[in-house]
Amino acid sequence: MESGIWASVWSFIKFLPFFFALLLLGIIKGALFGPWAWLIMTIGISALILGLWPMHVIWTHYCIIRTKMVGPVVKLLLLIAATAVLVLWLIIGVVGSILAGLTYGFLAPAMATFDAVGEGKEKPLVHCFLDGTWSTITGSCTVVRDVKDMLVHSYFSIMDEVRLHAPPDGKPYEIRLLQIPGAIFAAACGLVVDAIMFTLIALYKFPVMLFKGWKRLIEDLVGREGPFLETACVPFAGLAILLWPFAVIGAFLASVICSVPFGAYAAVVVYQESSLFLGLSYVISSVSIFDEYTNDVLDMAPGSCFPRFKYRKDEASSHGGSLSRPASSSLKHDGKKAPQRVTSFKSSFDEFNPFKLLDHLFMECKHRGKDMVAEGVITPKDIEGTKAGKASTGVLNVGLPAYVILKALLRSAKANSDGLILSDGSEITSDNRPKSKIFEWFFDPLIVIKDQIKAENFTEEEEAYLEKQVLLISDQKRIKENLIRLPPLSERKQAEIEAFARRLQGITKSISRYPTAKRRFDALVKVLSEELARTMGGNQSANGSQVRKMKSGIVRMLSQRSLGKTTGIREDDHEAQLTSDGFTS
Repeated sequence: MESGIWASVWSFIKFLPFFFALLLLGIIKGALFGPWAWLIMTIGISALILGLWPMHVIWTHYCIIRTKMVGPVVKLLLLIAATAVLVLWLIIGVVGSILAGLTYGFLAPAMATFDAVGEGKEKPLVHCFLDGTWSTITGSCTVVRDVKDMLVHSYFSIMDEVRLHAPPDGKPYEIRLLQIPGAIFAAACGLVVDAIMFTLIALYKFPVMLFKGWKRLIEDLVGREGPFLETACVPFAGLAILLWPFAVIGAFLASVICSVPFGAYAAVVVYQESSLFLGLSYVISSVSIFDEYTNDVLDMAPGSCFPRFKYRKDEASSHGGSLSRPASSSLKHDGKKAPQRVTSFKSSFDEFNPFKLLDHLFMECKHRGKDMVAEGVITPKDIEGTKAGKASTGVLNVGLPAYVILKALLRSAKANSDGLILSDGSEITSDNRPKSKIFEWFFDPLIVIKDQIKAENFTEEEEAYLEKQVLLISDQKRIKENLIRLPPLSERKQAEIEAFARRLQGITKSISRYPTAKRRFDALVKVLSEELARTMGGNQSANGSQVRKMKSGIVRMLSQRSLGKTTGIREDDHEAQLTSDGFTS
């Protein structure tokens, strides 16, 4: 036992010079290339925010005024709230671009230096010096481009939906004016109380999180457990020890910031329950909810010392807020339970993340799109219209991704899978799916659609019809052109298939607003344009060779005919033959 401990200590001592050398090299590269990345991100993002801000102000107010989803009173409140949000966005956006540039400029070279010595890397010494240099500059430009896409493409897509979308029942949503004063008062109380209490709770638990985190990381480093289990992940985990105070500071700031939505939610409680008393009860209970959640995260004593009142008329909904964990009640009976260790960083890297799935989606779109271009399903008009920005809901930017998602849903339904099976055979389940709340907004509805498709048990003809409906955006003329035989469908079945298609297209349109999606989509359009040019060029060359052969055949035939006619004339007309012989002689 003692020999094992001393071996771990000796491996730790040997690791330290290697780690500090990589860290020093990363800091040097950060000092050399970080300022340039900082300048690019600060100037680029700030210029986008300041330049587009007047247009955002005008268009946001115009869309709120023109929307049919809400009534006049709600429009007035939304106009006031939008003005405040736009002013705050101007300040937070510019300051955030400065901080984001500093963070990225320093961390990107350091992380690239440690990543260069990972397993499977060829020439690690060369990559230690080269990685994180030029890639940091290009990465900062990519960040600016993604921000531009969000401020232009995603913003206008969302605002167009607000402006053009009709309410489900045809009646605009309106609020009860009598509840507004009580809601504003409760929100004001919630903002003040939660801002003070959340800050005090975060300050009290700040050293707990700092020293518990350090203790766990150092124990794992000495025992080669958790994130230090694999050699390739040791540098990253060592860097985590040094950067852990910054993570704790970030958690503290996040706790202070989250007091704003928590406090403002008191207005929602007052309005929904038509009771100021319940709204004030929520203000006090929100402190208990936050305290209980942080206790669970930090593995402290379960529960909370703050009171928790009933703030909903429905008893069940006031127990366990969005942050409460069911594990707390079981810990009261089972005693303190140590949190589970992470098996390794590598295993967590192998889990799916939203950007990996976006890469897979667009890679599959590229493969499917090339085949459809060759088959003539995707036409030059589709590609040119998308390039010009005329087709915001066209075949290429909505139909093709929705078609790829539909194929995954059909594949998963036939395999009786609980999750989604991708084209490469990998499966997204509740265990390995991204833990992002934004991803759940897309994933959960897709699982519901998959189960409904499974229950419908479509025939092959109905599946083909559904695929064409999704791909061709319910264009009946093109569907008939691309389907050899339309299945005989009842009106009810046709309505169901069209409803499936509309829901998938709606989800796909939402995915297109996701960060980095526009950049990936532009690359897809470029690939399909090249494929179209190659296909059209091949057809033109084939047609050209056929035309040349036809022309030579016609010329040869005409020459033969003219030669035969001349010979016939010469045989019939002896004088003409003599004249010809005279010219030739």
